[in-house]
Amino acid sequence: MEQEFRIGIITKAHGIKGEVKVFPTSSEEGRYDNLDKCFIKDFKGNIINLSVTSVKYFKNQVILKFDGYDKIEDVESLLQKDLFVKREDAVPLEEGEYYVADILGAKVYDTEGNYIGTFFDYTETAVQDIYIIKTDAGKEIMIPAVDEFIKEVDTQNMTMTVKLIKGML
Repeated sequence: MEQEFRIGIITKAHGIKGEVKVFPTSSEEGRYDNLDKCFIKDFKGNIINLSVTSVKYFKNQVILKFDGYDKIEDVESLLQKDLFVKREDAVPLEEGEYYVADILGAKVYDTEGNYIGTFFDYTETAVQDIYIIKTDAGKEIMIPAVDEFIKEVDTQNMTMTVKLIKGML
């Protein structure tokens, strides 16, 4: 089970007072509204903890200010880095929800019980997430992450049941 989640990518500085623009990779609406702490990893894998002092929104990006980063020069080392939160700081789940990171690697079956492949990756679109299933032959199958196609997700047994339609295989 993943203990940290990527919530965005710090893309560039915003202004000269130490703010940064973040491209969100979390589809959770309002994900940043109550964000107090997060972290990045430097090129050696060391964790750099960050305390968030302000959050603003601009178009499709989030503007964050971190405690102790008060000038444009202070944030240069943060640019183009993935932004993470620990599991305990993630947005709480509601009944029937799951973190996608927790099911990566799940075995995927169709509604008839036939094995299809492994939940390999996902991508976010403006409309919905798309789950990418990799077959044993290496083929990638893209399935919209909506109730019509994702019938069951069992996080404990790491399995997923999907409804396939003509053209998906």
